[in-house]
Amino acid sequence: MSREALQAQQGSLYPALHRLEYKKFLKAAWKASDTGREAKFYELTAMGRAHLKAETVNWTRLTDVVGLILKGTLEGIS
Repeated sequence: MSREALQAQQGSLYPALHRLEYKKFLKAAWKASDTGREAKFYELTAMGRAHLKAETVNWTRLTDVVGLILKGTLEGIS
């Protein structure tokens, strides 16, 4: 999705997934993968979707403000 601009290492990804599961934002289930091996699959819960929506609003507001700051800074450059 990020065209490899963002990469998460296993050492940070799985602890993050476990924290989200602990907070009830995700639910997990062991299922057979495409290879036939067991794998843990994660799904957003209703609480997780609500949290994602709120965080998306916050992120959009933050990036809009940073954009305004950068635009103002760049306009001052001759």
